[in-house]
Amino acid sequence: MLADLLKRERTAIVKKWFEHVLETYPEDTSRFLKGQKDPFANPVGSAIGEGLQGIFDQLLGEGPSSDLAPFLDRIIRIRSVQEFSPSLALSFVFQLKSTVRDVLKKEIRRHDLLADLGAFDSRVDRLALLAFDTYMTCREELFELRVGELRRHRDAAVRVLERTNRLSEEIPQGEKP
Repeated sequence: MLADLLKRERTAIVKKWFEHVLETYPEDTSRFLKGQKDPFANPVGSAIGEGLQGIFDQLLGEGPSSDLAPFLDRIIRIRSVQEFSPSLALSFVFQLKSTVRDVLKKEIRRHDLLADLGAFDSRVDRLALLAFDTYMTCREELFELRVGELRRHRDAAVRVLERTNRLSEEIPQGEKP
């Protein structure tokens, strides 16, 4: 019964979930992400929207959790490089629970769907664990990129110093400024 309600109210749930996610951004950014519908002008908003839709659709199905990975990656890759704490970056996963309860409040009470809701919550909890793994992978990749960039800068500075030292040694003592 809950699955049917979730499918029927898919658009409303995903829309409200998207709004909750955008509330984690500063007001100006949130307004832009909500208002700009062109995916080329707003790739972040587009990636988040598409990711949330894909995650929700996968949660409704019975497929393996690995099918969720590409959708999670779209969102988490963005949020892992932004100035979010890890808990805020991943809070969108847990916001799905409250969003479903908000949208389906009357039907959950009317049809006594607490047991079904518990099973859905368990799926969201497993999604959160997968999201955490994805977040950590993204942060590790970011760290490796930063370390690589620092090494390249260090190596370039060493080469400049070595050239400067060689030039200094080649100039006779009396000609040095």
